[in-house]
Amino acid sequence: MRLTGVSVLCLPLVIVCSLVGQAWALDPLSLAADPHSKSPREFFSMGFAAYKRGHKLEALQALQRAADLGHAGARWKLGQMYAEGDGVKEDDFEAFKMFEEIVRDQEDDTSSSPNAAYVASAVIALAEYMRSGIPGTPVSADPAQARQLYAHAATYFGDAQAQFELGRMLLAGEGGRPNPRQAARWLQLAAKKGYAKAEALLGYLLFDGETISLQAEPAKGLAMLTRALKAAPDKDKDWIRPLQEEAFSLSSETERRTALAYASQSDLDPQ
Repeated sequence: MRLTGVSVLCLPLVIVCSLVGQAWALDPLSLAADPHSKSPREFFSMGFAAYKRGHKLEALQALQRAADLGHAGARWKLGQMYAEGDGVKEDDFEAFKMFEEIVRDQEDDTSSSPNAAYVASAVIALAEYMRSGIPGTPVSADPAQARQLYAHAATYFGDAQAQFELGRMLLAGEGGRPNPRQAARWLQLAAKKGYAKAEALLGYLLFDGETISLQAEPAKGLAMLTRALKAAPDKDKDWIRPLQEEAFSLSSETERRTALAYASQSDLDPQ
């Protein structure tokens, strides 16, 4: 399963790239040596460098050594590789176990710890798996648990993707009672971080206001949709564009002009 919104190389590159320079001095043949002859950090550095060179098998071996020694970044990378079939046979259950190990072993980490980004991403990955389940494995669909996991990542780590997904679940009543007003608050937090999908959905809801029990603000809603459409990745434009076009077609000329002015503002919070 390709994990939505989680890029293979997007997590903390500052952490990863600071290690890459060290990797070239390490001998790949040393992978056959005693696994404790190098630190988890060194094995991770070797694995990441091998991955960048396109040597997936070498990367897998080094990352597995680092993961066995408890390195959160190595476990995260292996989880991504298994989830996407990147250099290995796609195996969502194996990916699930990798992400679960990160969350289990790093549960005491604070939101400002060096591993925080890995832990937050792992929590979100687990939520995605729990939301739909993994056929043929012990992981069955549990939307309520998924909602709790998203809530943890949204609250504790302030993760924009988790805030967006939690907002969607609250809006639809997925995994628990619907709560449109609370959904709007989570979408607003994600939108403030520049998360285009959240801004688009919040803008659409704000356009008429009825779903979230707020006064309709069509100009602001159209502005948010327009801005989100411009900023969103191509894969998200396909569902944002129809919403923006619908709002545009229903807007008056005055609302359209006001929306253009609003679109240049950094803060378009609902009133």
